[in-house]
Amino acid sequence: MYVAVKGGEQAIARSLELLAEARRGDAAVPELELAQIREQLRLGVARVMQEGSLYDEDLAALAIRQAAGDMLEAIFLLRAYRTTLPRFGYTLPLDTTAMRVRRRVSGTFKDVPGGQVLGPTYDYTQRLLEFDTTPVASVTPADVPLPPDMPRVLDLLDAEALIERIGPGSDPEPVDLTREPLVFPADRATRLQNLSRGDEGFLLGMAYSTQRGYAESHPFAGEIRMGEVDVRVCPEELGFAIEIGSIVLTECQMINQFHGGNGVPPQFTRGYGLCMGEGERKAMSMALVDRALRCDELAEPNYAPAQNQEFVLSHSDSVEASGFVQHLKLPHYVDFQAELSLLRTLAAQHAGARDEQPQDVVAEGVSA
Repeated sequence: MYVAVKGGEQAIARSLELLAEARRGDAAVPELELAQIREQLRLGVARVMQEGSLYDEDLAALAIRQAAGDMLEAIFLLRAYRTTLPRFGYTLPLDTTAMRVRRRVSGTFKDVPGGQVLGPTYDYTQRLLEFDTTPVASVTPADVPLPPDMPRVLDLLDAEALIERIGPGSDPEPVDLTREPLVFPADRATRLQNLSRGDEGFLLGMAYSTQRGYAESHPFAGEIRMGEVDVRVCPEELGFAIEIGSIVLTECQMINQFHGGNGVPPQFTRGYGLCMGEGERKAMSMALVDRALRCDELAEPNYAPAQNQEFVLSHSDSVEASGFVQHLKLPHYVDFQAELSLLRTLAAQHAGARDEQPQDVVAEGVSA
């Protein structure tokens, strides 16, 4: 345990003043506008929204500016603000099949219904620093517009009964982890909710481990899509669904090998990832970890860290992890003095016992 911080109000106030000065930087340099952060640092904004569990680009941009670019601090700020907001209800399940696609690729089939849509991606850049700040010329729209709806790539395998089928209504009603504590064992819906706001770096490490042999994972990127999805609610006073807006989502469906078990014939299985905004790396990592966590369900050996749901889910939250690590900076004077006193006592007892030991025994021990 740690003791509460007492006294030092003047020092704390001065520290906050220094923080404000450091955050602003050189006053001769124009201050960052929220629109600049929102439009030019959109991937950072997306991550803050994902892990902050709040879809608001302006608030995420504000958090990034206030945190001076420290993403974990920005996530903490946004999530703390989120707890102050009233809850009006829950939306209906999002239909990602009807996504207005901006990017859609598959690593399993070259020709897919609707085609491959590269969209905005760093995948084909040379990763060279661009010192030329000349604005990029506007891109001419494609002659052939994208179809409004793109069938899922995994439906091709589903038509041949080569991949597990997950019908509508097969998942239990998910708990709200923002209001209910995480309880183990957690069902898949709860695990996915936890992973969707988990730390991207942690999930990336877990996902990487599954590909290096620390789980029964042989993945293929079935489909990765990013685009806008309509959000609908069904108010009680109306009795029917209405559309209240749209959000950008990134969805990933991984295909994994499976040799059958528990009465299930050999078939491919699924790993699923979904996150707010543009976040392919997060969605892919989430899908790999989701599949690894299904080991018990699929009667696979459970031996790897990524397959241990208590380990993964309990340590994936960036706010909790950051807080628990950073609390070590707070005063622990009483605790340390207690341990220091105990250690001095034990050391003195050990020295006294050695001094009381007969000399011949000591000499014998040395000669031996």
